[in-house]
Amino acid sequence: MKERDELLLQLRPHIESAVVNASTLPDEQFQNLTLRPVIMLQNDLLLEAFRNYVQKHKNVFYDMSIEKRMAYIENAIQKDMKFRNSLKGMVIGQFTIKEYSYYITNSSALNKRMMDLVKNRLQSNIQLLDKLPAV
Repeated sequence: MKERDELLLQLRPHIESAVVNASTLPDEQFQNLTLRPVIMLQNDLLLEAFRNYVQKHKNVFYDMSIEKRMAYIENAIQKDMKFRNSLKGMVIGQFTIKEYSYYITNSSALNKRMMDLVKNRLQSNIQLLDKLPAV
């Protein structure tokens, strides 16, 4: 049976634009080799978590302009610690043991990168966040 870490790595998408070379700083390497693929893999779950967040906050998001929706996403991620920690858990749970060991050595800077990537992913998928019709 394959180990957890090997299976996690096999699941992740390869991102051609995530370039890493000898001059790439360690945190940027982590961002490109770990955070970007994990966040892309978790895209649907992150979107569903945000839909749930919006629903729990009385669906006001759906009555906003695009600009206000973008700000709402950013505000939710930056200011709501419970929601932010939930998103972080969805990403960190996909780390290998080696990645987690690196993450805990510099979690503050890596959390900033992680949340910026999650915010950008949600904002870039804003059309997918439109209210779904009632079933």
